[in-house]
Amino acid sequence: MTFRLPDHWVWDSWLADDGENYHLFFLRASRALIDPARRHFRASIGHAISPDLEGWTLLPDALVAADVPAWDDLATWTGCTVRGSDGLWHLFYTGVSRAENGLQQRIGSAVSDDLVTWTRSPMPALEADPRWYEKLGEGTWPDEAWRDPFVFFDEETQLWQMVITARSRTGDPDQRAVVGHAVSADLTQWDTRPPLSSPAGFGEMEVIQSREVQGEAVLLFSCLPDKAPGVAFDTASTGTWIARGESLVGPWNITGSSSFFLPGVYAAQLFRKRDGEWVVFGFQNSVDGRFVGEIASPVPLADILAGEALFPVSTTSM
Repeated sequence: MTFRLPDHWVWDSWLADDGENYHLFFLRASRALIDPARRHFRASIGHAISPDLEGWTLLPDALVAADVPAWDDLATWTGCTVRGSDGLWHLFYTGVSRAENGLQQRIGSAVSDDLVTWTRSPMPALEADPRWYEKLGEGTWPDEAWRDPFVFFDEETQLWQMVITARSRTGDPDQRAVVGHAVSADLTQWDTRPPLSSPAGFGEMEVIQSREVQGEAVLLFSCLPDKAPGVAFDTASTGTWIARGESLVGPWNITGSSSFFLPGVYAAQLFRKRDGEWVVFGFQNSVDGRFVGEIASPVPLADILAGEALFPVSTTSM
């Protein structure tokens, strides 16, 4: 069932599973803004639950903009939710501030023991490190990209890994998108690392996910055609891409990415249900030039592939 709010647009989203209910976290902003382009600086993180990913019960927002002055006092953006070894849930999110007119992005965190009431850390967990990443005003990009954290525990390194939407300090200013990287032993103290990829034609790589699906490590990310001048887009593409990897921390064959197609859906996510089935979900972006702002029903990955391999299009070897 499509997740739609009558009075709010909803867009980027992510899931957590407490064993009884699936928890949907999503960006939301009032339709009273009229122009959907204004939604980004009014965004808060909404919350709903479902036992089956179909019928949803709306709960109070998880996070809203902090009181002024704060690093996240303008809007709260896309993130992820994971459970630590201490049993606490950790919500990592993107924040922007009024002081920088929303142009500098930082990553923050909040904790909860029930996934409903969240206590945020007053200081950001991570900022873009100028040794490796483009900072505000250093390129032609209008903002500083350091957002959309995706966190997972890596058995091989025994560390929590975070992949991040980021941009390199070097390369064609219109094509500097890279996979930002940070690691942590405890989900609290984070160490920023050099990017896990090099620029590959994309201006931005949004809502990045690193997953192991069908025995393959894959990188899923989104980028609209006008933000990828170095990439040849299929006319049917809605801007979601998938790339093979050697491991969950790369390297990935980003230059050989395949377009991952779901009609009208952007910011697609892969999620494995309790029964082991992989599903794909994202928000309905634009239909006939009109922003829709609702989250499409999850689609089984098997239905999308229809018997084909995860990478039906031949790609260049790594």
